[in-house]
Amino acid sequence: MTHLTTFTIDTQREGMTDITRRIAQAIADSGIQSGFCVAFAPHTTTGLTINENADPDVKRDMLYALGEISPDRPQFHHGEGNSAAHVKASLVGASVTLIVRGGRPLLGTWQGVYLCEFDGPRTRTVHVQVAGE
Repeated sequence: MTHLTTFTIDTQREGMTDITRRIAQAIADSGIQSGFCVAFAPHTTTGLTINENADPDVKRDMLYALGEISPDRPQFHHGEGNSAAHVKASLVGASVTLIVRGGRPLLGTWQGVYLCEFDGPRTRTVHVQVAGE
C-alpha cells in the first residue's frame, strides 16, 4: 500500500523550517503502520535534511557553515544571481527517507526533519510518499 501527501510551506529569505510534524501527520493519515517514507522537495534552491531539533543554534550553525562552503561569488554566471543557493541545495539534497514503525517516523530523540531554504522567500512544496503495510 502507498499513500502520497503534498503540502506547501511559505519560507523566509534563508532558513530551516522544522517539518517533522507535517511528515508525521502524513504518515498517520496514510494508515500505514510499518514501512518507509520518502519526503521530496521539487526545487533547485531548497533542500531537506535530518538534524537536531532541540537547540536552535544548530540551525544557525548549519546555515553559517553552508554559507562558508558556498558564498555568493562574483565569478558565478547564472543570470538569476542565486548560484550559491543551487550549490547549497545540491550539498543538502532534495529528499530524506524515514523508517515508519507503529504509524510514526522512526527518528532519534533529538532528530527532526527540516526544509532548508536558500533562496526565498518562496512557497515551497513537499511531497511525502509513505509505503508499507
